[in-house]
Amino acid sequence: MTRVLVVDDEPQILRALRINLRVRDYEVRIAPTAAQALEEASRHPPDLVILDLGLPDLDGVEVIHGLRGWTKAPIIVLSGRADSTDKVEALDAGADDYITKPFGVAELLARMRAAVRRTGAAEDLPRVRLGELVVDLAAKRVIRQAAVPAGAAPAAPPEDVRLTPTEWHLLEVLLRNPGRLLSRNQLLTEVWGPGYADATGNLRLYMAQLRRKLEPDPARPRWFITEPGMGYRYQPSPDDAD
Repeated sequence: MTRVLVVDDEPQILRALRINLRVRDYEVRIAPTAAQALEEASRHPPDLVILDLGLPDLDGVEVIHGLRGWTKAPIIVLSGRADSTDKVEALDAGADDYITKPFGVAELLARMRAAVRRTGAAEDLPRVRLGELVVDLAAKRVIRQAAVPAGAAPAAPPEDVRLTPTEWHLLEVLLRNPGRLLSRNQLLTEVWGPGYADATGNLRLYMAQLRRKLEPDPARPRWFITEPGMGYRYQPSPDDAD
């Protein structure tokens, strides 16, 4: 049973989430303050945290920092703060996703399922299929091979898609975080290094190059999604795992 810690100072939200999650067989614990959240998490380590930022005793971003000091459990921020600055700050602190209030329970449940699925999934998916492309993370190779019916001969031999080292590094970071919203700062620091946190032009350029090489329609990307004002997300299809 998945253990969920819900942190929010609004009693009606705590009650609604506890009811909705328990009926779906989640084990739910609640905390209305940051102090109680950190204590509860240490006593009963959660598999997933749903966190409001506007807590009465401490900002939710500080809670993220506190949790990230010892746990990799997914953290989904559920907040009334809609400004992109707040979203980026939470993501940079270590949150995995961000949903703005008011929210739909169905969307939250879908985000929760995705977060739980991808926990530890990076090492389990060394090969990822993107339509006609197969990305072999272990071999650092992208191969174009059109799908053919069982027993039929391939229409054309496999073809390597050439990526630069920077393109490959960016692709690898995205694929190893399926479904997770990665902020621009996270991607720039991971791919280029700490001194490039403000080089957003580099990131836009290389994302455009990746899409031209990997997306069927770069103008309407299927897998590499832009979250305006926040960052990028690799959104897998159900059949992407090879």
